[in-house]
Amino acid sequence: MTTLSENDLLTDDHITPIDFESIEGFPESHSWSQLDEFLNKIQTHDPKDSLIPVIDLTSPNAKTLISQACETWGVFQVVNHGVPFELVKKVESESRRLFALTTQEKCKVLRSVDGATGYGSPKLSPFFDKRMWHEGFTIMGSCVDDAKVLWPHEYQKFW
Repeated sequence: MTTLSENDLLTDDHITPIDFESIEGFPESHSWSQLDEFLNKIQTHDPKDSLIPVIDLTSPNAKTLISQACETWGVFQVVNHGVPFELVKKVESESRRLFALTTQEKCKVLRSVDGATGYGSPKLSPFFDKRMWHEGFTIMGSCVDDAKVLWPHEYQKFW
């Protein structure tokens, strides 16, 4: 990991994700070769075979399991969360629609250097020597204003 000053953290370079549409090769800036073997082990479609912790929120020790997963892995899958299946499907559908936009379109709602919400790389990216193969969209509260920018005639479903 890299040690950075506060000024290093606040750059557009650390916010704007890689433009997946325009790269022609594998950029060295994104090569995490030491992790390839590890990543191959954890990528699975069956939660029973997953090395990533799967946490049942109905379990009496769910809080402890979440804490352990965060400290050990930084990621976990949640089951029995009580979120209706139809809502999960709607969120997945809108996420696909958002990430199907061109990079240029998504950058219309790029997170500001000092902001917490919008499109961009995670705030932890500057702490690593290599860039992440990641793009994200952080929402806190309502995303209606961003939806108006991306879909000016179709944002009503975000109310």
